[in-house]
Amino acid sequence: MTRVSYVVTGASGGIGRACVAELVRRGAHVWASVRTDGDEADLARAYGDAVTVLRMDLRDPASITACGERVAAGGPVRGLVNNAGLARPGPLEYVPLEAFREQLDVNVTGQLAVTRAMLPALRIAETARVVTLGSIGGRIAGPMVGPYHTSKFALVGLTDSLRAELAPEGIEVVLVEPGAVATPIWPRARAAAEQVRATLPAAGLERYAAQLEAAERSAARSARTGVPPRRAAEVVVRALTARRPAPRYLVGTDARVAAVLANLPFRLRYRLTAAKR
Repeated sequence: MTRVSYVVTGASGGIGRACVAELVRRGAHVWASVRTDGDEADLARAYGDAVTVLRMDLRDPASITACGERVAAGGPVRGLVNNAGLARPGPLEYVPLEAFREQLDVNVTGQLAVTRAMLPALRIAETARVVTLGSIGGRIAGPMVGPYHTSKFALVGLTDSLRAELAPEGIEVVLVEPGAVATPIWPRARAAAEQVRATLPAAGLERYAAQLEAAERSAARSARTGVPPRRAAEVVVRALTARRPAPRYLVGTDARVAAVLANLPFRLRYRLTAAKR
């Protein structure tokens, strides 16, 4: 019997790696995308022929196209998990525009490029899903991670439009919105924040120091208290396999609380979420 296949991007660690583990545990075959030799070797050691590794960089359109062609040649794919992404911190006044563009290129344009590349394999499956990892940061935004919030708000529009456009073909599109998840993104975010602090001009550091410190404390707290990646992966797999998936899934108590806050009147929400000036 042929195993059901799925594609998971950003499978080197965190939520992506947990999705691979959960799908393999359920007997599926996974096309898992990574960017480095070490991550490819690690997946091969861990999962053998249950996983076929793809070398994909969302900043490289040629690699995305090549992976889509390879996957389509391998037969139908039941679902795509758009998980790969990055976070660029810093005050919007000083974030280099090339870094801002990269944030959108990877977290928004890259998700669309991967989806388009995988559609031929999804279309030949009996049923198919596209599950994209958004964030509760796509409903409610705060300071010092503006590029990331911008990308996640954009993903809401992207997935809503894709859902409408692909519905006539029976391809369902789902957005998963986690709160804090205990992944390596938080140590990387702290390191990036330190780099931002080191490169700010004196006036910028004086203007934004308090908000940077608050953002760093928030990142440290999220690293300690975030749900394990396995929890998010379980929700992703539910979205992939449910008979009638919901359009959106929240992950974590903090995400559910933030979803309520996002519906409050703007002035009240701003007072509750903006850093003190």
